[in-house]
Amino acid sequence: MPDLSTLRFDANGLVPAIAQDHRTGEVLMLAWMNEEALRRTLETGDVTYWSRSRQAFWVKGETSGHRQRLVEARADCDGDALLLRVEQTGPACHTGARSCFFRPLGP
Repeated sequence: MPDLSTLRFDANGLVPAIAQDHRTGEVLMLAWMNEEALRRTLETGDVTYWSRSRQAFWVKGETSGHRQRLVEARADCDGDALLLRVEQTGPACHTGARSCFFRPLGP
């Protein structure tokens, strides 16, 4: 198990985690992890997030079948954000879109 002591979790014990398709580089979604969610992800390979609204662990795709399998996890230079390179099955967004980042804000 990697040393997670260099990570900087926020006051709520969370760190943002960006999921990226490992083949295409497409950014799929942003969610939150606490230390236990990250440990579970690293141990099982099934990406597990912390749901802030439900205050519970959330294994991506557990109910929808749109799973994320971890290929590689990286921390940014400050240790306060994660990049999860994943193998995505089906859409990543709860709307059915491939990525959660499909809404343009400008021209």
